[in-house]
Amino acid sequence: MRTLGTLADAAAFRSAAPSPVVLVPTMGALHAGHAALIDAARARAGRNGTVIVSIFVNPTQFGPNEDLAKYPRTLEADLGLCAAHGADALFAPAVSEMYPPGDSTFVEETELSRGLCGAQRPGHFRGVCTVVAKLFNILRPEAAIFGEKDYQQLAIIRRMARDLFFGIEIIGHPTVREPDGLAMSSRNRYLSAEERKRAAVFSAALKQATEEPDPRSIVTRANELIKQGTDSPPQYVALVDAETLEPIAALDRPAVLAAAVKIGETRLIDNVRLAPRHAKV
Repeated sequence: MRTLGTLADAAAFRSAAPSPVVLVPTMGALHAGHAALIDAARARAGRNGTVIVSIFVNPTQFGPNEDLAKYPRTLEADLGLCAAHGADALFAPAVSEMYPPGDSTFVEETELSRGLCGAQRPGHFRGVCTVVAKLFNILRPEAAIFGEKDYQQLAIIRRMARDLFFGIEIIGHPTVREPDGLAMSSRNRYLSAEERKRAAVFSAALKQATEEPDPRSIVTRANELIKQGTDSPPQYVALVDAETLEPIAALDRPAVLAAAVKIGETRLIDNVRLAPRHAKV
């Protein structure tokens, strides 16, 4: 596996990389969820294609009071995981490579990013879109794989790729979970043992709320269960259209129940996909 640290390294590698090239963008601190993304990329690329994993803790998607400085950085372990799961190259640039002096251009999606995490973290998705657009231009993949745990992010990147004519297939991969149902996340390592138990209740609460027979009760029930089970009020709970991310009151189309909660100092997100339900006559 090749390790690429500069744009020049990446350009040289990409110029000779067999197609299809499949990209797995990450911020490092890799875990079994990321391993599943790399496995999916390997399957999409096939034996003769190329899988590139990027690791870059992107400063422009962190707010002023967020965890940029303490975000876990485990590059040596990450290298081993990438190699073990069949990646052909790891692109791990410095901030100065991605944002050179004088850099002043950003990419912003303005519709799907308005609600959910976008409302809670102003500027976050502008940073995400900007860095992903840079990665797409540097590495020129035919396809890129993102986890569905960050569902709003996935939807926004799909929209950006469509609107800017990147011609890249954006593939969503189902959320990988711990045995107790908690969605795998690099931030889970921040949780204390007691907080970890409460975090598992968060995921279970969302799933339980979707069992409400009346779709109009799903959000109310999810709010109640999350607050009771985690001892923390959720930052948001929303039932939204799976494509537009607009709030909906009826399950007459594919939907997503999405939520965020802060447990201790750790902000967690999760979601559950819902299929349309036919009203009883």
